[in-house]
Amino acid sequence: MKPPQLTVLGVPGHRRVELFSAAARAAGLPEPVVLPWLDVLRGEFRLAPGTLLRIDSPGEDETVDRLLRGPALGADFSPTRVEGTAAWYQGFTAALDRVAQAVQETPGAALLGDPGEIATMFDKRRTHRLLAAGGIPVPAALDQHAGPVQGWVDLKERLAVAGLRRVFVKPAHASSASGVLALEFGPRGQLQATTSVQLVDRELHNSLRVRRYTTEREIATIVDLLAPDGLHVERWIPKAAQQGRAADLRVVVVAGRATHVVVRTSSGPMTNLHLGGARGDLQAAREAAGSRWPELLAICEQAADCFPQAPMVGVDLLPTTGWQRHFIGEVNAFGDLLPRLTGLAGGPAAGLDTYGAQVAALLAR
Repeated sequence: MKPPQLTVLGVPGHRRVELFSAAARAAGLPEPVVLPWLDVLRGEFRLAPGTLLRIDSPGEDETVDRLLRGPALGADFSPTRVEGTAAWYQGFTAALDRVAQAVQETPGAALLGDPGEIATMFDKRRTHRLLAAGGIPVPAALDQHAGPVQGWVDLKERLAVAGLRRVFVKPAHASSASGVLALEFGPRGQLQATTSVQLVDRELHNSLRVRRYTTEREIATIVDLLAPDGLHVERWIPKAAQQGRAADLRVVVVAGRATHVVVRTSSGPMTNLHLGGARGDLQAAREAAGSRWPELLAICEQAADCFPQAPMVGVDLLPTTGWQRHFIGEVNAFGDLLPRLTGLAGGPAAGLDTYGAQVAALLAR
């Protein structure tokens, strides 16, 4: 049988595209064609008949980011700006629709993944509802039926009614912890927000340095600037620890199976590796979880099952203190960028990286 011709919708030269292409070559497949996100956004693209199209992240390209956000930030656009995620989401989903239409109109072409599912994963509110409806354990969240959070005053009132004093405030459409606040109300009226957001002259910018804000004026300003783009607010889960650091898991699920796991640890509430988090000890995590370890992997697979057309998802699993319970924090459409991480021993991706596992699963189909 003739091997499939793959096309990757991505950013040319980005390591995501390069790593997937290397995996395809290693499996004996033809070199994947790269379809630049920039061409899609400018309407200047055509697909080859019979191609299989993989949708990858549009991230880390300033021009692509500017086009996706459209005029939302105007002359104030900067690649570090946090605001404008609602406009970004609108541009992103519209582009996915155009790609899906092009695939439908191209003889023999097919999509790896479903644009509708990707759109859901990029809306934290929709993902939370979908997982909860599927019986997946998720952190308690503010009632979405009460309408969008309007700003700081509204958020404070709703948290008081819900009895929530430690929460994560997340932009609905952001990724990589952009704009996320770990918000705490102390017993005597103290406030603290831990975040990668840098507040500069009433603008919000992403920073690789996590900082803390303790004045209500600053925290209120940040929340008021984030609210127009939509917020998802959920209970802060006290995480398990490894060597005195908070720990959670990124679990990559390929073709319905949990194939790769990385432990992420941090001295603060955010474990993202680009924000100072560090890879932890997987064997120590397995030993700490004990007989619950298979259950942890199974719940990640169940979360992935909520997106049945996705060939791969990255699931963020939050184990509680002592590894007694667990919750699903995020499901990521592009959660496979974990260089040099090989699959779980004895699993279907043993010895393969996350991209090799996806190519193997594709060929097995």
